[in-house]
Amino acid sequence: MTIFIAFLELLYLVIIFVMTAQAIFNIRLILFTWETPEHAWLNHAPTVYRDPCLSVTIMLPARHEEDVYRETIQKVYDLNYPKELMQILAICSDDDPGTIAEAQAKIDELGDPNVQLVIYDSKPKTSKPRGLNYALQVARGDVVTIFDAEDEPHPDILNIINTTMLDEGVDVVQSGVQLMNYNTKWFCFLNVLEYFFWFKSSLHFFARIGMTPLGGNTVFVRRELMEQLGGWDENCLTEDADLGIRLCLSHARLRIIYDDEFVTREETPHTLQQFIKQRTRWNQGFIQIFFKWEWLKLEKLSQRLLACYVLILPEVQAFFVLMIPVSLFMLFFVKLPVWLAMLTFMPLYCFVLAIFIEIAGLHEFLRVHKHKWRWREVLILMLAFFPYQFVLGLGAIRAVFRSIKGTSNWEKTAHIGQHRKAVA
Repeated sequence: MTIFIAFLELLYLVIIFVMTAQAIFNIRLILFTWETPEHAWLNHAPTVYRDPCLSVTIMLPARHEEDVYRETIQKVYDLNYPKELMQILAICSDDDPGTIAEAQAKIDELGDPNVQLVIYDSKPKTSKPRGLNYALQVARGDVVTIFDAEDEPHPDILNIINTTMLDEGVDVVQSGVQLMNYNTKWFCFLNVLEYFFWFKSSLHFFARIGMTPLGGNTVFVRRELMEQLGGWDENCLTEDADLGIRLCLSHARLRIIYDDEFVTREETPHTLQQFIKQRTRWNQGFIQIFFKWEWLKLEKLSQRLLACYVLILPEVQAFFVLMIPVSLFMLFFVKLPVWLAMLTFMPLYCFVLAIFIEIAGLHEFLRVHKHKWRWREVLILMLAFFPYQFVLGLGAIRAVFRSIKGTSNWEKTAHIGQHRKAVA
């Protein structure tokens, strides 16, 4: 029994240090941009635009998006860029007649041959990267990009990309994406702030190291480079992160741009069930990429370590959730040495610090997007912090379970356009 207790104490100590290290590193990612003012300035969008020169193919993949798709096509068509330099591809699977009808109605209304409907075969399976690869075959722009079915890109986004690519000679530009409906559900506060910190800070840390898992949209890549890479991995549930690693392996010149004014606006999942399914898909995609082992081909050790950290994070989250019962057992039934009992508070200190950082992030988000500050919403954020971590853990556990079972179907996140309604 003594040996068993000693083993539990050692295991508990290891868990404490792993949780603390992970929490500290996550805080480092969140605060990277703010630690040096120059970081934020270097990532700003250009303020003076070059004359439009690069042609752009905009891919709009959609599935069961009848409620939002027509408006999205219109918003993309209205971007401040010469129409002759824009090719818009509405991408639908052949088993989705509702979305196809909405897309065709809007295309007929616009009457522009540069706006096209691309219908791909849903067999053997329907997936976003499968549709993207089909559309890549008919893309003719110098640059290809993706917007999701509910996206609201900034009207000047193509001018920003054109200017950046011409001035800096880069192959890839990742611009900011931001969830907007921060107060529609209790989990939305932290979900919105995840995007806020990820695109505004964490991605720039990844870019500096040279290992950048890209976002799912508002990524602009030279078409010839995409064709050389063979398009997107049709079997991967996070084709964006997979593409980011392959671009790093190909030594593509990559630029991260973040400016609050020019973000592409999106919505959070509208139910907790949808949110867990979304996180399951992302986590399972990271597991798929991990076991492809391509990240081991990255040149620098720092790149490989960062890739490993990002890709195994789902398993780490799942492990932490599973260890909660062990922690409770240790708390109530095991008399810990004083020094170990004191160490058990280290992760808690990090979590408390993270809560205050989230509150500061909420204040910054509300300020830059011109929303009112309400203490009631701060209280909701604080109360939601720990339940939110538990929900993330559930999504990670579900991803691991699905991977073990060999289940890899695409669980779609439904969109209802919450971000297109006024947020009081």
